[in-house]
Amino acid sequence: MLMKKLFLALTLIGLAMSTQAQLRDSLDFKIGQMLLMGIPRADVDTLVYEAVTSGRVGGIILFEKNVPKKTSAFADLKKIIWAYQKAAPTRLFVAIDQEGGRVNRLKEKYGFTRSITAEATGKGKSLDSARFYAEATAATLAGLGFNVNFAPCVDVAVEPTNPVIVKSGRAYSANEDSVTFWAREFIEQHRKFRVVTVLKHFPGHGSSTTDSHFGVADVTRTWTERELKPYQALLQSGHVDAIMSCHIVNKKLDTAGLPGTLSREILNGMLRQRLNYNGVVFSDDMQMEAISKQYGFEESIKLAILAGVDVLCFANNVPGSLKQKPSWIFEVIRQAVLKGEIPRARIDESYQRIRKLKASMNDLAGEQYRQLWIKAMNDNIALRQQLEAVKKPEPASKKKRKKDKKS
Repeated sequence: MLMKKLFLALTLIGLAMSTQAQLRDSLDFKIGQMLLMGIPRADVDTLVYEAVTSGRVGGIILFEKNVPKKTSAFADLKKIIWAYQKAAPTRLFVAIDQEGGRVNRLKEKYGFTRSITAEATGKGKSLDSARFYAEATAATLAGLGFNVNFAPCVDVAVEPTNPVIVKSGRAYSANEDSVTFWAREFIEQHRKFRVVTVLKHFPGHGSSTTDSHFGVADVTRTWTERELKPYQALLQSGHVDAIMSCHIVNKKLDTAGLPGTLSREILNGMLRQRLNYNGVVFSDDMQMEAISKQYGFEESIKLAILAGVDVLCFANNVPGSLKQKPSWIFEVIRQAVLKGEIPRARIDESYQRIRKLKASMNDLAGEQYRQLWIKAMNDNIALRQQLEAVKKPEPASKKKRKKDKKS
């Protein structure tokens, strides 16, 4: 009797594993892994949740609008994240843009750790301070359940009037070596907590004079090779987890004038062949106007995949843009594959890259994370006290005594 029960149990386990394997080998599942969706509010969204459960969405991205505006923001946000993660048939990308400063979704007013801009980090030239803020950010993200941070921004501050990168304080420096140095420190602190970092915006957005959120940003005349140097240096030192493409137009790199995200010459020719990068490429938000106002919904999806994008981001966060449903995007890709417009091999290629990246995102054991978090917090408290002591002005009485001695 015992042997029969054991045999039945093993059979059921085998069937479950076989079903799971079949799901993961299916075209539908592979396409789903290529989709990263924004959610509309600080709650679990039915449409995205159902797509996650069925394996037709492989990741979510959260913004400030998704943070519960309560004193229990940390706990409530963590519940939302884990609701999605537990529903997924395989590990889910849970992403956020937490650069610090202006691009900061987890603000102090909601009870989260203070952050500073990349520009402040570069100008401050304090390694201790840079590590303090990066480690606090990484610890917070890991504690909430985020496993991808769309940062650091490795754009070089080439154009002082650049509205989206330079004037927003998102660039570490106008010097490419300095950008590389500070970005490496940011990445190192995130790796302690197994949070994937994503370099952006390839092949460089620091020389634009316009913002690709609101239209075409053409850097053909202003872009230079030195904007590639942070990518080259970080690839050589093994500090690249993933890369985000951007929607800039650069006819030096793509003679047809296709935006970076849609350009095979930029993503396949330059990034993969010339720089020898074979990791995951995330798109910048496909609903930004540099893409959505210039190319059709279906056309932009097909071009991005053919160019070499592995994960398409539809953040549903651009004011006035049409809110895209996961099922719409999924079906566009599926039909394009079935019609032969996108080779199935191209989907397999992206799937293998995504699978490899997700496999590297091993969860920290509870106690291991707790000890790391305690150490990080204690180190950060001590460092903050040191930094405040340096900034603290001398008491008036002490200044007076010094003056009396001089006289």
